[in-house]
Amino acid sequence: MQLYSARKAFALTRRSFLGAAIGASIVGKVQAIPHARIAVVDWAMLETLLALDVVPVAATELVQFRKIAIEPNVPAGVADLGLRGSPNFEMFRLSNPDLIISSRWFNWVQDNLEQIAPVASYSVYEPDHPPYASAEQITVALGEYLGRKQQAQAYVDASSLEIAQASRRVADKKARPVFLINLGDARHFRVFGSDSMFGDVLQRLGFRNAWRKPTSYAAAAPIPLEALAEVPDASIIIISPVPPDAHSTLDNSPLWKAFPAVREGRVVTLPSVNPFGALPAARRFARVLTEALSKAGGTNG
Repeated sequence: MQLYSARKAFALTRRSFLGAAIGASIVGKVQAIPHARIAVVDWAMLETLLALDVVPVAATELVQFRKIAIEPNVPAGVADLGLRGSPNFEMFRLSNPDLIISSRWFNWVQDNLEQIAPVASYSVYEPDHPPYASAEQITVALGEYLGRKQQAQAYVDASSLEIAQASRRVADKKARPVFLINLGDARHFRVFGSDSMFGDVLQRLGFRNAWRKPTSYAAAAPIPLEALAEVPDASIIIISPVPPDAHSTLDNSPLWKAFPAVREGRVVTLPSVNPFGALPAARRFARVLTEALSKAGGTNG
């Protein structure tokens, strides 16, 4: 995790904050820097703000966020800044933020954002690095920066407890390795490895990830369906959304029906979860996975 200063404007603010933090060892209190109007580019940071009861004035791609991430709930009054891959800078200016929260994924628009407001950039996802611990650190750092340190630490602790409790609920479901996939179409899938939030939480729940090859940040590029045959004893967890025609096509696919997991009823489909999320996505994934496995009976036994 790293907090990057946004050139001159935010560098001054950041130095002031660090000075306050250093002074805390003397006076016993860190002076938080208030920001009443926050715009956010990154979905993981949007989740984190909402988890801390900080409602931004604007965020990107909210229609899709509400469909894919589902939670936390985004209040109706939050302005939509357009696509994550193509933010609407005019909407940014109209929202009049005094702080923009971003991530390394948006370094390519950092200069544009800095012309609007100071930018704080946090990184949950790093190559070959499980992201859960980074999400914990960023939650606390952001909470402290916004004057909500106690609330942030409480959320971190509650997240850890929820995952531990979820693990205990499925203690008898961990015998087999698990493929975590998202279907691209009826013949290809994306797989989530250890450097994804899903893969990290899967390990924290006590499951073994059946995919041992390298992935990058969230999921490997589309892979032929045949690759699922490499671990025949694995169960298959499909994370929604699923393309409209994929289920019907797979139901009639000799290849799909030949996989042991399919023949033996070891396939579970989960509701949608933000694949690029922070602790709220981690908690939702743990919850929907354990609920689905509990309802499926002996699916992963």
